[in-house]
Amino acid sequence: MRPRNEDPLREEKLHILVAEDAPGEAIAALRTLYPEAEGRMDLTDVGSLATLQAAMAMVSPDVVLVDLTLARPEGVDAVRRLHRSAPSVPLIVLADLADKENAIRCLDVGAMHYLLKGSMDARTVERGLRAALERDTLGALTDIMRDPVTNLYTRDGLLTLGAHALETARRGGGTVVLLCALLENLADLRAELGPATAEQILRDVAGLLSVGFRRTDVLARIGEGQFAALAVNAAKPSAPTLWQRVQRRVDTFNQLRSAANAIRLRMAVGFWSVQEGEPFAKLLDRVEAELRGGPMTIAGKEEQPASLAGAASSAIRASVGESGKSGRAG
Repeated sequence: MRPRNEDPLREEKLHILVAEDAPGEAIAALRTLYPEAEGRMDLTDVGSLATLQAAMAMVSPDVVLVDLTLARPEGVDAVRRLHRSAPSVPLIVLADLADKENAIRCLDVGAMHYLLKGSMDARTVERGLRAALERDTLGALTDIMRDPVTNLYTRDGLLTLGAHALETARRGGGTVVLLCALLENLADLRAELGPATAEQILRDVAGLLSVGFRRTDVLARIGEGQFAALAVNAAKPSAPTLWQRVQRRVDTFNQLRSAANAIRLRMAVGFWSVQEGEPFAKLLDRVEAELRGGPMTIAGKEEQPASLAGAASSAIRASVGESGKSGRAG
């Protein structure tokens, strides 16, 4: 991990490793950003994925740019393997416009950012570098803000990363979706099954919430039985989809348990865009308020989320699990 720096693009020298197919747009943009005479960039350019993997061990780069063209037709799998071989090194994917869908999929398997060919001028490449390096640096700082039971971020970690995500979104005109969830019957489960099993259930819930979120998103346990997931650059229509994915996973999880030991999970979702203007702490407060006031659903009935219409975005509220029994909040 890189040490903390106020501006990661202003290090004495940035070590960049690039695997790019012709005509080398990214390399040209990098050389515009970092003229050779200034000595601020150490650039290593390779022409194949096999050479790239060997070079990663030798160069110890601060960031890697990899062209999906070099990995066709298995570009996403190639990025997954690269990330697993060096998980602490930020990866930026380069892709043709026709390959944009695969570039987006790469965000789910370890890439920090992607850049589209034909639009890789110096300014665009600088934004991509900054997004990847700032995220990597901030990740190192917040690694100490981890919940020991679930290994998710704590509330402090979420507030730190959330504030940074909104600032980044504000600069680039991006959006975020925040999902909060409350395991309402945690206290009952702990009393019935014991503390060890209750801790395992918390880890299970953490796993259920992670479905549908990318590596670049932020998952946290922000209370005894309360969780949050922050989806960065997620469009407003994706909020109901995320809600439904989690709900289906919880339903499946409960089918394997007795009715008395089913989990009851209440959820609320909020949307943020530049037009909202509110800080992250206020967004979190808003979604948590909706979470506490949300209604229960009927067991076995899949409730559709409320509309997210309006500038302030309404929250999606639901409780998944056994109905008719009001569980205590964890």
